[in-house]
Amino acid sequence: MAVDPVTGASSDTPSVSGIYTTQPTRVPKQSLDSEAFMNLLVTQLRNQDPSSPMDTNQMIAQTTQLAMMEKLTNMDSTNQENFALQMRMAAANLVGHTVNYIDKDGATKSGLASSVSYEGSVPVVTVGDQKIPLDSISGVVSPTPAPTV
Repeated sequence: MAVDPVTGASSDTPSVSGIYTTQPTRVPKQSLDSEAFMNLLVTQLRNQDPSSPMDTNQMIAQTTQLAMMEKLTNMDSTNQENFALQMRMAAANLVGHTVNYIDKDGATKSGLASSVSYEGSVPVVTVGDQKIPLDSISGVVSPTPAPTV
């Protein structure tokens, strides 16, 4: 009877391979981040041919590309945060104004915006008893000032 030195299983009886009862699964990343680029660079350095090492100019160029990618990623997240803040500010400024919106049936309606909720990714404006997402509001009317006597 032959025994596999890695798994300890004999070739006569089928069994689960290795120490795992189920095969471990690896979820692949859907995007490249700085960690992935750094791993690639380190792997490239480890596996380079000692008789012809990597050109230092190439290494500097790759490091620069990594730094640029990190900065662009940071700028993207900052832009997303700024956009979310702008949406919140725009929604807050609607309170007390008459707004036009498109309801679930596709009809255009209007009403007075009384409050705003920031629970979801898109602010929700309350008009009467309706909860209207900010991106469904199609117009705003300034409140008329009270007449002075």
